[in-house]
Amino acid sequence: MFLPPPSTHPAGEVSFPDKKPLCKAIKVDTFGGKVQIEWDGSAAFTPLGQLPYFIEFLKLGGRFEPWVADCPLHYTSNNAPKRVNVLGSLLLSVLSGHNRYAHLTALRGDTANTRLLGMDKIVSDSSAINALKRMDETAAIDWLQTHLHQCYEPLLAYPWILDVDVTVKPLYGHQEGAKLGYNPHKPGRPSHTYHSYLMANTRLVLEVDVQAGNQSASSYSMPGLVALLQRLPQASRPAFVRGDCDWGNDAIMTELEGLKQPYLFKVKRTKGVKQLIAKVHGQGKWQRFDDGWEVRESVLSLHNWKQSRRAVVIRRRLQGDPVLALSQKAGGQQEIAFVDGPEDMRLYEYSVLVTSLPDNLIALMQHYRDRADCENVFDEIKNQWGWGGFVTRQLQTSQIMARMGALIYNWWNLFTRLAIPEKHHEAITSRPLLLSSIGRLTRSGRQQQMTITSTHAEQGKIRAAYERIQGFFQGLKLTATQLTIPEIWQQIVLKCVEHFLNPSGKKQLLSQPTLS
Repeated sequence: MFLPPPSTHPAGEVSFPDKKPLCKAIKVDTFGGKVQIEWDGSAAFTPLGQLPYFIEFLKLGGRFEPWVADCPLHYTSNNAPKRVNVLGSLLLSVLSGHNRYAHLTALRGDTANTRLLGMDKIVSDSSAINALKRMDETAAIDWLQTHLHQCYEPLLAYPWILDVDVTVKPLYGHQEGAKLGYNPHKPGRPSHTYHSYLMANTRLVLEVDVQAGNQSASSYSMPGLVALLQRLPQASRPAFVRGDCDWGNDAIMTELEGLKQPYLFKVKRTKGVKQLIAKVHGQGKWQRFDDGWEVRESVLSLHNWKQSRRAVVIRRRLQGDPVLALSQKAGGQQEIAFVDGPEDMRLYEYSVLVTSLPDNLIALMQHYRDRADCENVFDEIKNQWGWGGFVTRQLQTSQIMARMGALIYNWWNLFTRLAIPEKHHEAITSRPLLLSSIGRLTRSGRQQQMTITSTHAEQGKIRAAYERIQGFFQGLKLTATQLTIPEIWQQIVLKCVEHFLNPSGKKQLLSQPTLS
């Protein structure tokens, strides 16, 4: 038996590791007192804390999942991003008010809503652009047109008005289709033109077509309008088509008459139109309405028109001292343009509408005045929903993103109408009110909980709106198992626009004339 040799050094005190506090918080001394700071890198946060309500709206209505499933985007590589990640990232970007693909990087920190949308991550801007380029353009347009149609299809059972107009999108690079054309705000700047078709009063976009900047005339919009009308059943077509003076020409009206589609357009003040105004100026039978406005019916027949058409002459007495209005002829000679008859010689401002509708004059005048809301839609969707951005060198990506932005805009528009039915809120007010807040998503077993912190001054209004939404959704879920997805979406859409519909359930126009 061998014993270990004795140690030459005596054993010292036993050393124990330093005790660590149970809480890892760091105390920081501030002017408001000491604060304990703790880092938590595993929690899921989002700056769009109220988005789960909108996600439920999309899920219950069957909007998001079929939209992703039908997307004509196909990859062969195992390392390619998932389709839901690409479309979900673009959805969150448009909802956040972005107008550049590079802004997608600002969403990288949102790990809560990505999880609720069934996503793994936010894709990069290059992945999003490459995905749009990878799609077949014809298939992608058909895909988005189908989902746009499904969005507003329940409203086609009611009489509605179709607004047609063109808006200009200035460009600052070397994009395909960047041409010099009509650009009133930035003359000389190349642009794209967005030929748009809207459902009046509801502010829903039916279709949009992106064309070169020098193709802003109504003749370039007409093929898209005809294609849209032909996709609709005869019973679902609009009560009439409404447009500005660029649409009041014989070729457009003849084609619509061939389709048996009523219309209401303004006409340019050409020589023949001025002669009509001079003819009816001194005649009677003017109907007065709305503080200084007068209207009179007539017939307009221009030399290049194939037939005469019903005309509505509108005039308004100008304020101030009466003066003579002079217009310049091509040869430099001046002539009197619009003056009153020899009785008082007071000056009026004139406009002429042409229509195939049998409505009374006051209703026709009010219908055309309501068209001003169309410009508000353009202002909102260009400046707040990305139509003014999301540009690449290829026109294909602009075609796809314009329709995708319109679809997401329609979804949010209906959702805000569901929350606050009596008034339309543009994104500049609806995003802070119904979307922007700090949300923290936590998990405990199989349960998930979202804690929302809002700093909005109208928190009571927000809670009341969401309580109303949840009450409607709870009632709808009780019968959802007995309904198909289109039937569920129909009930949701009709609830969103019930403010426009007759409470008695009687079919009526979504835009009714209101007399002062």
